[in-house]
Amino acid sequence: MSNRIVITTDYLGEGDEVDRLLRSRGCEPVYAPSTQRRSPDEQAHLLDGALGAIVSSEPITREMLAAAPTLKVVARSGVGYDAVDVAAAAELGITVCNTPGTNHHAVAELTLGLMLNCARRLTNVTRAVEEGAWPRDAGTELRGKTLGVVGFGASGRAIATLGIALGMRVLASTGHPDPSAAPDVDFADFDRVVSEADYLTLHARATGHPVIGVDQLAAMKATAYLINTARGSLVDEPALADALRNQRIAGAALDVLDHEPMRDDDPLRGVENLWITSHLAGQTVEARQRSGLAAAEAVLAVLDGTTPHGRIV
Repeated sequence: MSNRIVITTDYLGEGDEVDRLLRSRGCEPVYAPSTQRRSPDEQAHLLDGALGAIVSSEPITREMLAAAPTLKVVARSGVGYDAVDVAAAAELGITVCNTPGTNHHAVAELTLGLMLNCARRLTNVTRAVEEGAWPRDAGTELRGKTLGVVGFGASGRAIATLGIALGMRVLASTGHPDPSAAPDVDFADFDRVVSEADYLTLHARATGHPVIGVDQLAAMKATAYLINTARGSLVDEPALADALRNQRIAGAALDVLDHEPMRDDDPLRGVENLWITSHLAGQTVEARQRSGLAAAEAVLAVLDGTTPHGRIV
């Protein structure tokens, strides 16, 4: 049987810890980094002869899985697995894993950075200074503001902890509230979190439809900011663009978009009081090391016939 493990995650490579681990267990890592959209022919043959795969966020379709009869396991070197056709994998007997608990601190820290940028307009100021200006506009403090957290998994809990440390009041919306584990967090229904938050940050799984649309944007404070470091599909982007252009909310910061990279005709392009980063919330050196190793361990566990703890989708 093939011992090939196809690796598309572009920050993993020959000689690193993951490579050494796989080779020590008799596997042959095959590197096919995802740097741009693949052609249909490249997609069709990506998983040829592979026993397992460690993948980034590129699409892993039913057709790709069906064309790989030796494939036993696909592991995402990250938390989100929206791009993998999980239903098709289940039908074909292919295990799909992700790597929770590896990048939540990185996500929370970038979320905090985006909040600070909203509060102090840091990117605007540095750009103005580079252009010869010396702006002295007053920003606002995070202390005393209300942080609304939608979704209370690992990254939601991590940003709540940072918010509390900064003296913020934290409201959280989740289907699994646990006041005993987070006594300083006020668990509330979704509508209340949306309407009371000064900073509304999304940390929920994809739902198949936006959770922030016209009605939710209308319910937010005019002085509030929306932060999304979770899934682009959670936000109705045309509705957000309209709300920002009409100053219904103060601003937004997005690390994820419904279509990445950003298109030329994207409704969010050119909108003021909007800051967009390139889906890098979980991309720290430390998080990459943790997620890559966790993905490799998950692949090996499945191939050994054991269950990777907490990692099977």
